[in-house]
Amino acid sequence: MAGGIARTDRLRAIALLSPAYLWLTVAVFLPLSAMAFFSIITDVPFGDTEWHVTGENYTAFLESPTYARLLLKSVLLGVKVTALCVLIGFPCAWVLAKMIKGRAREALFLMVILPFWSNSLVRIFSWAIVLRGNGVLDKTLSAIWPWPVKLNLLFTESAIVIGLVHSYLPYVILTAYLALQAIDDSLIEAARSLGAKWWTILWRIVLPLSAPGLIAGAVLVFVPVVGSFMEPRILGGRLGTYYGTVIEDQFVAVFNWPLGAALSFILLAVVLAILALASPVLRKART
Repeated sequence: MAGGIARTDRLRAIALLSPAYLWLTVAVFLPLSAMAFFSIITDVPFGDTEWHVTGENYTAFLESPTYARLLLKSVLLGVKVTALCVLIGFPCAWVLAKMIKGRAREALFLMVILPFWSNSLVRIFSWAIVLRGNGVLDKTLSAIWPWPVKLNLLFTESAIVIGLVHSYLPYVILTAYLALQAIDDSLIEAARSLGAKWWTILWRIVLPLSAPGLIAGAVLVFVPVVGSFMEPRILGGRLGTYYGTVIEDQFVAVFNWPLGAALSFILLAVVLAILALASPVLRKART
């Protein structure tokens, strides 16, 4: 009897999980398999083009120091944007989780998720209008300051960072909010009653308990930022050449899909290696 119930439960679990795994197979593994195939051939197998298996697409990365330099530049950009998102997002999540209730929290939540309701290109071009010379930011600061202000942040690395932080900050806020919401307020009140200072409460209670949410948000930010291309291209101008923009050029401009696929897999391998190296620290933060 018990064996029949267990078998029924397994069949029910398989029936419930099969649509998700089928979707993962179709939406993730099949495209990755196609990209892996493209990365080891000489030309796209469309029409009458001749192609054969080769490893030259991967050796091209090793032979040209430009690719490695751009990859390092993209990784540093990902670290910078992730750090800023965590530094800005954690206080915002704390305010939402512990300091504001009712309609005010709903209004702030609406402001947090508002970037998700607009097209990414609209957001990026909006920042271009704000950050350009004699733009919205320059005119606003000139109206406040007693002397003219000429920032002209467009086509700089700062503009790229601002656009990326604006796009990915909600991920950190939402994940950190869920982690902070789960912290029992009585723990914080007990620490205060025992005379603990606010920085002690933050370091010994709040940060360890909210670490899983912060880590999840940091990963959700870092992984796409390393391969981003729209924000660097539009907001960075000539300075916006990163690893992701080179990959996009291979697919869109040069039509060298095999090289673009190989560069994409190298990026995937580097990101996975970084996460693997950081896994002991991440695992310790979760415990």
